[in-house]
Amino acid sequence: MRLKLAPALVFVCAATVVLHAQDPTKVEPKHYKLNFENEHVQVIAVHYGPHEKSVLHDHPGGVVVALTAAHLRFTDENGKTREVYSKPGETRWYPPFKHTVENLGDTTYDAVYVGIKSGMAVSITSAGSPADLDEETSKLVAEYLLKSARDRKDGPEDSIVETR
Repeated sequence: MRLKLAPALVFVCAATVVLHAQDPTKVEPKHYKLNFENEHVQVIAVHYGPHEKSVLHDHPGGVVVALTAAHLRFTDENGKTREVYSKPGETRWYPPFKHTVENLGDTTYDAVYVGIKSGMAVSITSAGSPADLDEETSKLVAEYLLKSARDRKDGPEDSIVETR
């Protein structure tokens, strides 16, 4: 009897994973690495090889800083697609949404995602305008990139990534 239930249990578990998006650092460690986290932000290193695709996942709303050029396709949980081109150093705000990502390019894509935790976003937007949130996010991104560059400079094998 137990052997007959095992396949059904596996199917239910797999379906649950597909229906409920998850933290990308947990379900996509190949593409997403947690660099820093506190009560305000989650900073994630993003890395996709040419033509690599993710599974369904989600992020809190946040800012993506492209480190390399990219041609990406985002597909939301309803199947709606959006293609995005980015240049090195370009920053974009993304609201929270469940999606998959596909690198449509022939080159590697690297970025930094700074997810704003909901408590911070609410406190900032309730205290001021959306421009205040953008200014605070810009400060957080700049601090992270400066720290990252310093850490790379101090490391024996790393080199500093120039930003424009």
